[in-house]
Amino acid sequence: MASGNAQTVTDGLRYATDNTTGTARFNAMSGAFGALGGDLSAIAINPAGSAVFLQNNASISFASHNVQNEANYFNTFTNSEDTDVSLNQAGIVFVLDTNSENSPWRKVTFGLNYNNTQDFDNDLFFRGTGNTSVANFFTQQAQGIPLNLLELQNGESIASLYNFLGETEGVFAQNAFLGYQAFIFDPLSNDLSNTEYSSNVGNGTFNQEYSVLTRGYQGKYTFNIATQYEDNFFFGINLNSHAIDYRRSTFLYETNNNPGSTVNAIGFENNLSVLGAGFSAQIGAIAKFDNVRFGLMYDTPTWYEISEETTQYLETQRTQDNQTILEIVDPNVLNVFENYNLQTPGKITASTAYIFGEKGLISLDYSYKDFSNIEFSPGNDPFFAAQNTAISNQLTGVSTLRLGGEYRLNQLSLRGGYRYEQSPYENTAIASDLNGFSLGFGYNFGNYTIDLSYMRTEQDKSEQLYNVGLTDAATINTVTNNLIFTFGLNL
Repeated sequence: MASGNAQTVTDGLRYATDNTTGTARFNAMSGAFGALGGDLSAIAINPAGSAVFLQNNASISFASHNVQNEANYFNTFTNSEDTDVSLNQAGIVFVLDTNSENSPWRKVTFGLNYNNTQDFDNDLFFRGTGNTSVANFFTQQAQGIPLNLLELQNGESIASLYNFLGETEGVFAQNAFLGYQAFIFDPLSNDLSNTEYSSNVGNGTFNQEYSVLTRGYQGKYTFNIATQYEDNFFFGINLNSHAIDYRRSTFLYETNNNPGSTVNAIGFENNLSVLGAGFSAQIGAIAKFDNVRFGLMYDTPTWYEISEETTQYLETQRTQDNQTILEIVDPNVLNVFENYNLQTPGKITASTAYIFGEKGLISLDYSYKDFSNIEFSPGNDPFFAAQNTAISNQLTGVSTLRLGGEYRLNQLSLRGGYRYEQSPYENTAIASDLNGFSLGFGYNFGNYTIDLSYMRTEQDKSEQLYNVGLTDAATINTVTNNLIFTFGLNL
């Protein structure tokens, strides 16, 4: 079991962000369904929405998820792209009429639904020539660590010492050990109590290539119960189970020809695997007056328990006695960290819609979520306390607007939408506001429906290589395209 922690503000934000796309109809209208209901993914916005259904209904949705990245790293532009196909939504709702003329409670509905709230699949690559070496990452973390902890003792292997350092000293010591064994830095003194080190990489310029491969998803499994009161009021509650499956692999390759460098190439790989489970609840209501609809919904915080595992690999190319030597430091050790808890913030959503008879509708949702309330725990852990302080200082409250419309031509429905979401960062250079639009259509065959939608979102972000030593960052323009197909069935 490894000691120490590797969580950051970025990690907390990743699992607190909700990019639900849902059914094709929901997606085509940019998710502006808080006052409408009558769609299985609308339940994810407002649990009262299932009570709008007139009969039992089921749907299943598949998504083609495409991410296009244009990166700028020291004025070198690169493009990368990833496309995958996944199950986006599946659910069913049962409508039970009360069949009582004397009761104001007209019906009760029960629903089960799955929504993919995050698709983590992405390939990012950038290159450029900077003035800071990844050697600084290793050398800085070695400062203050006694040399005897970095030296192999008789009969000791790379794997055993790396594992020992992880269990007793933490991640920084493991990184320092890798760097020392790969000859990236040397001690100022050969005394085993030495705690100061100098880099074997000379000052100058460094050609760097950096790749980030991410895979996985974040999903929400919902049990819903809702009811209709008289003709105009709908109430509902959701109990949600959340799942996280996130994998990330980064690889940096750096070369240099600087005077004074005995190390001229470094390749550094880090792999992270995350599994998490969480719980949340939602409560919502819808009111309708003639052609106008109003919706109000509250999302509780989500409480997660998360486990993480990591592996590392380092290789260098160095010159000694006019010979080129390849050093490979591969501990082949799986670091298993103690589980930790994460609380993501709650959200409130207010909605309104106007229905144009049988011809169509227009709908607007506004939601607010304060990301500065993300919290790692246990809070008495000094590392988590520091991260919670950083979250409070760096993140802020976010307003989101979703606007959607639908126009009906007999059985054919044409749809469109717009989405705007503020940056969760106080410093918008880290991540800009998000903008997106959507289009789609659907056809009602009576007992079943087919729907197709397209959504495009765009956002600028900053991708920092490491938290210490090599803190240079690339500017990434990310365009996400979602194409969703839904088959719906009236039961």
